[in-house]
Amino acid sequence: MEDDQKQRPESLLPYEKWIEQALRHVVAQAIEHAAVEGLPGGHHFYITFRTDHPDVEIPQRIRAQYPSEMTIVLQHQFWDLSYDREAEAIHVGLSFGGVPSKLIIPLAAVVEFADPHIRYGLRFQPAEPASAAPEEEASPPAPPEPEASETKDNEPGQVVSLDAFRRKTPQN
Repeated sequence: MEDDQKQRPESLLPYEKWIEQALRHVVAQAIEHAAVEGLPGGHHFYITFRTDHPDVEIPQRIRAQYPSEMTIVLQHQFWDLSYDREAEAIHVGLSFGGVPSKLIIPLAAVVEFADPHIRYGLRFQPAEPASAAPEEEASPPAPPEPEASETKDNEPGQVVSLDAFRRKTPQN
C-alpha cells in the first residue's frame, strides 16, 4: 500500500521522447501506405504542421497566409504523395485556390495527425529541427513534457491518455 503512494522516480532515460518518435513513425507508415495503396474506404488524413519549421517547403504565398501552423486534408484531391525515409519528410501535391503546389513537410514539423473516419489521432510537441543553432543547444530552456496522445471526436483539446488503451492484467 505504501509503494502505491510513493512517487515514481524521475527517469534518466528519455522514454517519453522515444514514444513520441515511435508515434511519429506511425504517421510515416500511414503516409507510405496511402502513397502505395491509396486511401481505402472513408479513410482520410488531417495533418497539422508548423509552417515556421525551417525545413518545411511550401509556396511563399501559403506561408504568408499561415505563418505558424496549418492543417492539410488528404482525401480526394492530392497527388504525388510519398514519404522520403532518408529526409524523414512527407511530399505531397495540393491545390490552393486552384493553384497546384508541392509541399515538403518534415515529420518533425507535424504536430497533429488524424484519421477522422475512425476517430484516430495523435498530437505531438513540436520537434526541434536538426539545424538548430549551437548556442541554443548549449543552454536550452527546459522543454515541456512531451504529449503523444490519442484524440477522440476531432474536438480540439479533448485528449485521451494512452494509459486508457493499455492492457490491464487481471487480478485474482
